[in-house]
Amino acid sequence: MGILDWLTGSKPAPSGVARESVAKLRQRLLAVNRPTAPFKVREATKKEDCDLVAEWRIVDAKWYEIFAKAGIKRVFKVLMKFDEAKGEVRAVDEEWEVEWRAGVPTLSASARASRGQSWEKSFETVYAFDEEDLSFGKIYSYKFDTSEIKDPLVEAAHAGGWGWRGVAFGKL
Repeated sequence: MGILDWLTGSKPAPSGVARESVAKLRQRLLAVNRPTAPFKVREATKKEDCDLVAEWRIVDAKWYEIFAKAGIKRVFKVLMKFDEAKGEVRAVDEEWEVEWRAGVPTLSASARASRGQSWEKSFETVYAFDEEDLSFGKIYSYKFDTSEIKDPLVEAAHAGGWGWRGVAFGKL
């Protein structure tokens, strides 16, 4: 690993942990999925040209209302490709602009789309009075934290004896 690894989020494979096969690594990364997480890990499509993708559940009916209320304007994805020769999961982040129409997300590429490595933390909690009984309470709460997606992926790769290589420029 190089001197600027902190900038790309790259982390070498942990010493003393035997490297698992690609098939076991794939299972381990897919096992990061849980129903309560605002993201999902899935198989990549041919067009995405990688092995796995982790992304916010912005088009999932359970989650898009939360994202819409929070005013999230971007979709965050981590595209992962396995480099078996080096024992690394190569990862690149993508962000896409989101346009909300009647509370439903519409994804679109734009000049503001980005690719490389991203880190962002934002949060909001809204309290208000209920119109019916005038009680005061929490309306919604959200947090947008790219490490909420990345950290479990890096931990899963390390548990399988693989390194994590953040790609900022060039091919995945």
